[in-house]
Amino acid sequence: MATIYRKTAKGHSEIETRAHRLSPRMRSALIMIDGRRSDDDVRKLIPQQADETLRLLDEQGFIEIIGITQDAPPQRPLSVAPSRPAEVAPPVVPRPAAPPRDFEATRAQAVRLFTDMVGPMAEALAIKMERARSPDELRTLVQTAQRIIGNARGGQAAADYGTRFLDSAGN
Repeated sequence: MATIYRKTAKGHSEIETRAHRLSPRMRSALIMIDGRRSDDDVRKLIPQQADETLRLLDEQGFIEIIGITQDAPPQRPLSVAPSRPAEVAPPVVPRPAAPPRDFEATRAQAVRLFTDMVGPMAEALAIKMERARSPDELRTLVQTAQRIIGNARGGQAAADYGTRFLDSAGN
């Protein structure tokens, strides 16, 4: 079973103001908590002491449990009759989400996807992106994020990120 955490009001306040002066490891982990990732997914993004980090964030009131998911039962493979060759299904390509229309939504989605793709290394630029006050300022930061994604994930991931956010960041 997997646990799903979300930031509390105290956690959101820490991201915005740094009032509690969390260590870089704790702050990076707090940024990764989004109310959708399971604790197992978050642990993979925290390079050191993941269990202790999550426990401390919970104990100190920066995050809270919002759900526990059941593990999916293993799927049985489809049996294919020996007289008929198996058909190969075309790969499923996720359809890109429609670009958001308003600045705040664009900014939030750009930050979230950037941190999802790069992990804790995204912290410094993600904070700058969160503070962007204009589409032009965000566009410049998205271009920087695109270069970082290219280094971390490759050219195609960087191109996909740029396609999704550069057009809408300048509007």
